[in-house]
Amino acid sequence: MYRFYVEPNQIGEININITGSDVNHIKNVLRMTPGDKIIICNGQGKDFYCIIKDESGSQITTEIQEVIDTDTELGGKLYLFQGIPKKDKMELIIQKAVELGVYEIIPVMTKRTVVKLEDKRKELKKLERWQSISASAAKQSGRGIIPKVTDTFTMKEAVSYAKNLDCKVIPYEKADDITNTRKIIESIKSNHSVGIFIGPEGGFEEQEIEQARNAGIIPITLGRRILRTETAGLAVLAMLMLQLESAR
Repeated sequence: MYRFYVEPNQIGEININITGSDVNHIKNVLRMTPGDKIIICNGQGKDFYCIIKDESGSQITTEIQEVIDTDTELGGKLYLFQGIPKKDKMELIIQKAVELGVYEIIPVMTKRTVVKLEDKRKELKKLERWQSISASAAKQSGRGIIPKVTDTFTMKEAVSYAKNLDCKVIPYEKADDITNTRKIIESIKSNHSVGIFIGPEGGFEEQEIEQARNAGIIPITLGRRILRTETAGLAVLAMLMLQLESAR
């Protein structure tokens, strides 16, 4: 069944009203009609199995048949602190991170970040674009939530933001104990919150690694090969997704 997301104020006791661009998609692209079944998600882990009752103007009215908890979410929460890369790599990272179960994505300006902060209006448009990509990926992969893409953080702000997470790791090319990395991954419980810090092209500077280490963020190795920024975070997320799934 097709899946759509709505705001909580669109959900009633019996009916859910769909508005906005989804109305055109349902009526004119999918060509769905009254009697067809769809899944509506509140973006907070609840799935509403519904039947389309009425298509009038700019609104579609559905009737709730069943409400269940979304079973596609991990028990824990994965936070990706991503050093902002060049060009459109961030869009790919967001899309794939959402598919892999990330809970929140935090863009980070590091010392080696090439991309410069633009004026507020352009930054807002970029953030809206990133959030839209997150929503599309969540819909495609059957997520129960739409992962948030936050405003851009400095490295200092990102380290502070992560301080209360259960586990925090930072892949680093000079880390060399793969056995220790495996032990760290295997120690993570199904309900843990985990922060993953990924550098931009060129990686982190030594001072930033020390800053992270002093805040309890553990340097890990991803093997003997140096991974691109758009690969490293996804590799860690894939490992953590498997760990959180199997630890249930």
